[in-house]
Amino acid sequence: MGPSRAAESAETLGTAPVGRLLWTMSLQTTASVGLYGVYALTNAWFVAWGVGETALAAVNLAAPLLLIIGAVSTTVGVGGASLVSRALGAGRPDRAAAAAGNAIALFWLVAICSTVVGLLALDPLLIALGATGETLGYARSYGAIILAGAIFATGFSAIVRAEGRLAYSMLLWIVPLVVQILLDPLLIFVFHLGTAGAALGTVAGQAVSAALAFRFFFLMRDRPYRVGLPHLRLRLRTVSEVVGIGAPSFLAGFGATLLTALINQRLALVGAVALAAFAVVSRVQTFVMTPQIGLTQAAQPIIGFNVGRSDGARVTRTLRLSIGASLGYGTLIAAAVFLAAGPLAGAFLAPGPAHAQAVAALRVVAVGFLVAGIAPLVSGYLQALGQARGSYLISLGSILLVKVPLVLALTGVAPMGIWLALPAGEVGSCLLAVGLLAWRRRQARSSPKP
Repeated sequence: MGPSRAAESAETLGTAPVGRLLWTMSLQTTASVGLYGVYALTNAWFVAWGVGETALAAVNLAAPLLLIIGAVSTTVGVGGASLVSRALGAGRPDRAAAAAGNAIALFWLVAICSTVVGLLALDPLLIALGATGETLGYARSYGAIILAGAIFATGFSAIVRAEGRLAYSMLLWIVPLVVQILLDPLLIFVFHLGTAGAALGTVAGQAVSAALAFRFFFLMRDRPYRVGLPHLRLRLRTVSEVVGIGAPSFLAGFGATLLTALINQRLALVGAVALAAFAVVSRVQTFVMTPQIGLTQAAQPIIGFNVGRSDGARVTRTLRLSIGASLGYGTLIAAAVFLAAGPLAGAFLAPGPAHAQAVAALRVVAVGFLVAGIAPLVSGYLQALGQARGSYLISLGSILLVKVPLVLALTGVAPMGIWLALPAGEVGSCLLAVGLLAWRRRQARSSPKP
């Protein structure tokens, strides 16, 4: 094994200085997820300027379909990664192979079912999400293609990172996103395929990622384990562990989908101007929150591997450094978005009512960015430990007990009430996560393990 390969080995997760390791991994995971954020912004820009504001609103209405598929892939990815990292830390590559294989097979099964059911019930789904009139046609073209390509929707990068293979994990993001960014303008501006072109670019990029993942898990030999056909046979115990640990991520993703659908429905009562403003807000939020996602993704394999090695000191230090980094970044990005709200909205919308509404919304929502990374970080920490209950509470509680009630309560003064509900929801979710973490730490004081 050469020097570059050795730097990516799983053992690095248990031996390298925690601060430097977390920084290096965060840069790579943030760059990977950040590329997706760039794509989300450019995809919205191509649709807005190549098709129109109505099409942009329609794509945003159909976005929950993509979010649901993404939530499933995150579930099996996070659950499988937790099992893989702890198995490798304990010196059990056979268990790592079984966990990875079951996670892959489970996603394929769910993706195929999602495609069949989703296509058969596409129009009712879109109408339930708020599509009406002209937006329904645009949303139908986009949603049908996204559902048809569901089986390609993940490259299982979380499981790749669990092995310490950061470069390949990053490759799973870079190559497909380059494909998508190149195809979008071609399909939208040259071939005039509209929202269908945006969806085709997305699915084509995902297919490339799926092919790279297949090579990694089934064909590459210079790894601690390799997935074979026997590992794809679903086993109840392994599937239960994967789902049990990863389900909070699904609930978080599904909850975000429901929240987005609820906001779209409430804003649809106000008009297309508010919907277009929210489409801009959601794209900007996706982009600016990517370092928070990258930080959580970087911390999880370090925590999981060292749990397997029973090294509680490294686990605790990783958590403390991650929380500090999250708060520091949140402060910077909140100020940046507040000050640059005008230019950000102007990148998507021409001067007018929709632009003015997007500027106002961005300045309000930016306040929530201060603490928006804490709840998912604590949830990811608990998943890496294999302790799903607390993660369930954060995932469900932040949506059902905090964010949805706030949106419903403030709808009467929409759209400003909804803009205010978003940062208030982030603050409430942060308080819930911090309270749970403090309670758990008090309960664990009598035990040497985290």
